[in-house]
Amino acid sequence: MTATMMARMTGLAALLLAFCAPAQEKAPDALVKSLVNEVIEVIGQNKDARALVELAEKKVIAHFDFKRMTQLALGRSWSQASPPQQQALERAFRTLLVRTYSTALAQTSGRTRVDVKSPNLASGDTEAMVRTVVSEPGRKPFAIDYRMSKAPGGWKVYDVVVENLSLVTNYRSSFQSEISRSGIDGLIKAIEAKNQKQEG
Repeated sequence: MTATMMARMTGLAALLLAFCAPAQEKAPDALVKSLVNEVIEVIGQNKDARALVELAEKKVIAHFDFKRMTQLALGRSWSQASPPQQQALERAFRTLLVRTYSTALAQTSGRTRVDVKSPNLASGDTEAMVRTVVSEPGRKPFAIDYRMSKAPGGWKVYDVVVENLSLVTNYRSSFQSEISRSGIDGLIKAIEAKNQKQEG
């Protein structure tokens, strides 16, 4: 799978969870089901890049655990980073993901259909995998799975798996390569440079 295709699919995956209803006690699959139709309608009506960035920043951030995603993407290197470096990494990675999502949204059809599978949850479970199958006209259906954990504010996504390819794992290899070349500060600068390029 190409990086562009991965970005497009993860962008769609992210937005499917962007519009959270006020009731935070919904089961993770019920949350996804309640949001899909509204999200698809917004995609179909609004393709302006700036508007999509604002939409992602306002809606996506609240429902993704970016700190945990950054920790997982960094692996063992996370513990080697100082608290200020960890904050800078989380901030830069969050911006990278949000802008990647918004770029992907502009390429997504408003005629997307999503079949959400109910996870097998026992009482008291705080981890869940919500499986979905996404269909778009003229394309073969593909799977997007959400790894979620229950936080005090409700369920949050900490990884997205597209056709068995983990978003976190996908970034981990490139992050480790950059750390090997130029250290933690070098990685921060590299992510920030990519964000500036996307903004331009």
